[in-house]
Amino acid sequence: MKFVKYLGLGILFGVVMTKSEAVSWYRIQEMFLFDNFHMYGMIGTAVILGIITTALIKALKLQTFKGEEIKFHPKNMSIPRYLIGGIIFGLGWSMTGACPGPMYTLLGQGYWAVLIIIASALVGTYLYGALRSKLPH
Repeated sequence: MKFVKYLGLGILFGVVMTKSEAVSWYRIQEMFLFDNFHMYGMIGTAVILGIITTALIKALKLQTFKGEEIKFHPKNMSIPRYLIGGIIFGLGWSMTGACPGPMYTLLGQGYWAVLIIIASALVGTYLYGALRSKLPH
């Protein structure tokens, strides 16, 4: 039964990503060339909504569906961590034209070449896990 719930959420996510043109390679290219505000507006809106939602969860002391307290753990601030990770993420995004969410949306639209990108992302994630103890954090 959980599968149906998550499948429905995934389909809704794919529809929103498609209708907002967040999966459009041309929109992503415009963003990296600083030609259009479209993607920056969407990303900025997501960041602002995340800040508001987090503040509401903390202020209202909301709980999970199971009644557990929602806890936020502070991150260790590390410039190399975010700088190196951001550069690698941005390079992958600019080369493939898709970040993790849109990859699966594009696969759902029938772009089978995205399987290569998904496989590459999985390999990259595996390598990060294998090398994590040797990387600056």
